[in-house]
Amino acid sequence: MALLGPTAVEADDGTPVDIGGARVRMLLARLALDPGRPVPTTTLIDDLWGEQPPADAGNALQSLVSRLRKVCPVALEPGGYRLGVATEDVDVFRFERLKAAGRLDEALVLWRGDALADVREAPFAGPTAARLEEARLAAEEDRGELDVAALTALHEKHPLRERLAGLLMRALCAQGRQSDALGVYAEVRGRLADELGVDPSQELQDVHLAALRGELGPRPVVDRLPVRLTSFVGRDDELAEIAALLGQARLVTLVGPGGAGKTRLATEVAARHPLHGKGRVWFAALAGIRAAEDLAGAVLSAFELTFTGDPRRRAAEGMDRIAEVLGAGESLLVLDNCEHLIGAAAEFTTELLRRVPNLRVLATSREPLAIDGESLCQIGPLAVPNGQADVAGFGSVRLFLDRASAVKPGFRLDESTVDDVRLICRRLDGMPLALELAAARLRSMTIRQITQRLDDRFRLLTSGSRTALPRQRTLRAVVEWSWDLLTDEELRLARRLAVFPAGADLDAIEAVCLPDALYVLTSLVEKSIVDAVEIDGEPRYRMLETIRVYADEQLDASGEKREVVGRFRRYYRELTERWEPLTRTARQLEAIDVYEAEQDNIISALRGAIDDREVELAADLLGGSFWYWLVKGDNERAETSVRDVLALGDLLPPDRAATFRAMQLIMAAVPGVTDPAEAAVVIESCVNSGAVQKYPSLAIALPMLAFLSQNTELARREVQRAAASEDAWARAGAEWALSFMLVDEGDLEGAEQARDRAYDQFTAIGDRWGSAMTLGMKAAFVSHTGDNQAAIDLYERGLAVATELRSQDDAVQQRWRLAAEYARMGDHAAAAREVVAAEQFVRDVGNDQLSTMLGYAKAEVVLRAGDVEQARALSRSFRQQATASASFGSFVAEWAAMLDARIALADGDLDGAAAFTAEAVRTTSERADMPDLATVTELLALVRHAQGRDDATVRVLALAHVIRGRLDMGDPDVRRLVAELGEPERLTITKAEALRRVREEAGLSTG
Repeated sequence: MALLGPTAVEADDGTPVDIGGARVRMLLARLALDPGRPVPTTTLIDDLWGEQPPADAGNALQSLVSRLRKVCPVALEPGGYRLGVATEDVDVFRFERLKAAGRLDEALVLWRGDALADVREAPFAGPTAARLEEARLAAEEDRGELDVAALTALHEKHPLRERLAGLLMRALCAQGRQSDALGVYAEVRGRLADELGVDPSQELQDVHLAALRGELGPRPVVDRLPVRLTSFVGRDDELAEIAALLGQARLVTLVGPGGAGKTRLATEVAARHPLHGKGRVWFAALAGIRAAEDLAGAVLSAFELTFTGDPRRRAAEGMDRIAEVLGAGESLLVLDNCEHLIGAAAEFTTELLRRVPNLRVLATSREPLAIDGESLCQIGPLAVPNGQADVAGFGSVRLFLDRASAVKPGFRLDESTVDDVRLICRRLDGMPLALELAAARLRSMTIRQITQRLDDRFRLLTSGSRTALPRQRTLRAVVEWSWDLLTDEELRLARRLAVFPAGADLDAIEAVCLPDALYVLTSLVEKSIVDAVEIDGEPRYRMLETIRVYADEQLDASGEKREVVGRFRRYYRELTERWEPLTRTARQLEAIDVYEAEQDNIISALRGAIDDREVELAADLLGGSFWYWLVKGDNERAETSVRDVLALGDLLPPDRAATFRAMQLIMAAVPGVTDPAEAAVVIESCVNSGAVQKYPSLAIALPMLAFLSQNTELARREVQRAAASEDAWARAGAEWALSFMLVDEGDLEGAEQARDRAYDQFTAIGDRWGSAMTLGMKAAFVSHTGDNQAAIDLYERGLAVATELRSQDDAVQQRWRLAAEYARMGDHAAAAREVVAAEQFVRDVGNDQLSTMLGYAKAEVVLRAGDVEQARALSRSFRQQATASASFGSFVAEWAAMLDARIALADGDLDGAAAFTAEAVRTTSERADMPDLATVTELLALVRHAQGRDDATVRVLALAHVIRGRLDMGDPDVRRLVAELGEPERLTITKAEALRRVREEAGLSTG
């Protein structure tokens, strides 16, 4: 409730409340001056109406109360009417409390204008407002820190107030305006004589004399802060947060791990604080203090004072002198590095804040002081890039570049350095001290040499400033300073936590490291050894990488490592066995959350089991993770892990070996390249070992492996096997695989029915991955009917599911297919928007393979929009990037040929278009991929039409119809051909014959 200005009331959520008319406002203001206490009816009548109350004053008052009750709680009690608000809720009383405590800035900010400004007609308001205004002026004068403009305004309003005049004269002299200050004195002296018949007070005369002598001129600001020899980079948000906290609280503690830059940040905050410009900021460095009894002496040394007198009285004497200095005005004291004296620092700060009401303390520590009134600001690492292409704006990168250019002029962020800078910032957790030590190494190393040695960071990062504290000169010393402050039980848990590269929740920590670990763990969090991050309401605990590396050294030295690592690996085997089946159910998103949080831990357990040849453990961990990797599109991880586990040889369980071999083949499978005999052997191994009953993923993998190796009979058999499974997901997978085979056979209606069944079954199970893939397939075939909008709707549904699933591969593919479909429909603006969205997604996830794929899709989109030059540049880029990647294989030449053929057609280069198309026909026909071959065949028809060979165009269109079962009427170019030349005559030939004739039409050998 506000009275220091117009009367105002706010609801609990801060919404202004409409009070009502003038008389109701008067009643509210009067009751608010006695909050929580009953005010007699007679007093209220006198204070509201004075000597002229209404005829029925009691009823009039009761009517006002009734109206006021609609917005405020008012109760009738034996002593009168009571307003149900606390004293602290009324700004008048907050002002008086803050003023008495010396917190003048906070007190004065409560004023919004003249006190009781809108109820001054009430008899009680005048005297009360005058009293409050006097208190306000006294606070302004006590503060004595207003600028010239504010003091001038106050002086003009109160020209006979001598203390204000003296403050204004001092402020003018501080700006070098001595003559203006003397003019103020002359004006006040004249007014006093004319209006009051008195001379100026002695105090004002003394100010006048000091001004005449030039004693009040500008004085240099006393800077007692550590010398800042480097620029301050980053931390803009933290600077604003700490400044806001210091405006509200008297003790603010910056808490964070060693090397986070707490001291530098505290120094910067203090330098920017208004009290610094008034010489009222002190900095006490406590890092070199070892004994608690020396703390007061360290603070005194910051004041350039020393102890005197009886040594037995030094502590009391020191506190007295500190309080005397700080109590001379509003002050800010920085207590730096409190963690090793945490108890003594807490007691000292409590006592000092109690004795000096106008003091604020800014402390830095690796754990809180834990005293009443403390506000904490957690200081962690600087922001680190995580796969983004543009890294220049990240705080860690900015700091590294700043320090790097200082030691190696000319060093900058460009294509030759960006990957190394990104790696350094990420591997060093964005910790400022570590980044500065790494940058210092550029005096004698290249940046590539630095990144190659980050695994040996404690030897690498030893080039700190010679003038820095010993614990800040090397990275090891920074960590050891914190480590030495831990208890034995904390040390035991801290070193064991090193086995978790991705951090862990409490269950994992108690299973692997220490039973009943919570209290020890929270102590490590408070001491900034461990970070706690809340995810979905549950805390997850992790160490910064540098601390974890040091902890791992300690675990090695303890002799416990083998036992702890064994528990770690077994824990994640059990976790993956428990969650892997759920990745194909309605709990899929929950399972993915678990895998995402634990991914680095699972990989660490798997790699360790492989390296130590713990075969069954490695096989179990891979089996528990493989499907998640495929769902998320982490194909490279899946391929590498399968290869390395298979390399363990005959020790693998037969069912696991067969399953992993099948997965390896299908990840590498290209129709026409996969050895049919080898694929058949692997499929039979999966059947004979019982793997098909144990691993539902084989319900898709085995039919597709047989199909891609062109063994139609075996593919049909495996579809039937999966369709008869007791597992609902396997039955859905069988329908999905069947749709592929039916498309290849030209049974488009049967394929559509199989896809619908697969979609319905995946949806019923709750598997978003299967649903998204099926929707994408449905969209492609709906597009072939010519209904682009229906295809777009399906792609958008598939994108929504893939996005919810957080599948990088599927999300990007759905979006770029959506862009291509918009382009086919002629909505080029929508296509461009989808490309931009896809590009942003790829930048965020930092996936080079997806970026290459998107470049190809973008080329197709811009080409349909008529931008041939951009399409040509994108085609060149695609060919270059895809050729350098092992992920695209022989598809590079095929896809590039198709794109370049379209570009040549747009350019009118018909010979080039024919040559590129022939190359695409060759590679696609060798793969015997009928859907892709149909698309290439339609491209060949477009080339023949451009050459004026419409007889060949019609023949080729007829062949495309045979190969796919229909023409792609969603392609505007094909639609134009059909509109101009008519529907081709249906041929009654086999697909094999159609393939032979297409090669012949393209001028290729048919042998």
